[in-house]
Amino acid sequence: MGRNIVIFNFYISLPHQSFDMENISEIKEFNKLFSNYQGIFIRFANTYIQDEDTAEDIVVDSLVYYWENRHSLSSNSNIPAYIMEVVKHKSLNYLRNQRIREDIEQNLWTHMDRVRRLKITTLEACDPEELFSSEAQRLIDETLESLPEKTRTIFIMSRYENKTHKEIAEYLDLSTKSIEFHISKALGVLRKRLKDYLPFFLIFLN
Repeated sequence: MGRNIVIFNFYISLPHQSFDMENISEIKEFNKLFSNYQGIFIRFANTYIQDEDTAEDIVVDSLVYYWENRHSLSSNSNIPAYIMEVVKHKSLNYLRNQRIREDIEQNLWTHMDRVRRLKITTLEACDPEELFSSEAQRLIDETLESLPEKTRTIFIMSRYENKTHKEIAEYLDLSTKSIEFHISKALGVLRKRLKDYLPFFLIFLN
């Protein structure tokens, strides 16, 4: 049976047989280290992270990392400097990951903004009379007729009968990936044929 030792807000499990004076001494030293430097480590991390809860998490992870790797350090190691170095690298990793997330969000936002602008522009230019003109309908009918039968059937079930990909896949005994492929194929053809009727094409996108 192991024994759980409380080090401030840490719980460190020690095998029963290894719970001796050396362990007690290490724990006392760790408690002292924690008490003396915790605030400094958190302030250091928070200077860059600008989020105290996250900074505290980073410091906790760093202290745990030190505890788990303490026996690999030389006897004359500068422990506070070592832990600060760990805090530094974990803070850097956090900031780099945050930058990647923000870049992804920014790219997504930029794409969404472009789509939104396109919708606004096409909606402003939309003429319902033209949208439902016989010419537009003729183009749609001709385009659908030109599609392979399976692609046409899947597209009609999706866009005209409002069936989900899963429903179509089950009905036709196909995979949802196959359904997505055929719909994408149909949209590609319609995009070219309906280039002069963009509002109509946007209807099919949804």
